[in-house]
Amino acid sequence: QVQLVESGGGLVQPGESLRLSCAASGTIFRPNIMGWYRQAPGKQRELVATITSGSTVNYADSVKGRFTISTDNAKTMVYLQMNSLKPEDTALYSCNLVTLIVPRTTYWGKGTQVTVSS
Repeated sequence: QVQLVESGGGLVQPGESLRLSCAASGTIFRPNIMGWYRQAPGKQRELVATITSGSTVNYADSVKGRFTISTDNAKTMVYLQMNSLKPEDTALYSCNLVTLIVPRTTYWGKGTQVTVSS
């Protein structure tokens, strides 16, 4: 089993920055993909960014150039640096890990709230 715990959310004004962290613990198989997803009220959950255990990254078009995903050397922490935040970035941000071995398994954290408002 893998546990994912997010932190770093909060209330910020438009244009400000936040850094989200996700700590992964338990038996983590590789290769895997870790990522951040978000869900705004009344909307479906959407992908924000992912990073593979080989460090290949992928971003949603809406955050390219503003958000950066990264991991620590041990690949048990995943970060999301969010710059130039906009009100439309307001959402519950959840950490995700997908193992790419068989059986493929998906894990989710409980999320951390990000609110961008003046």
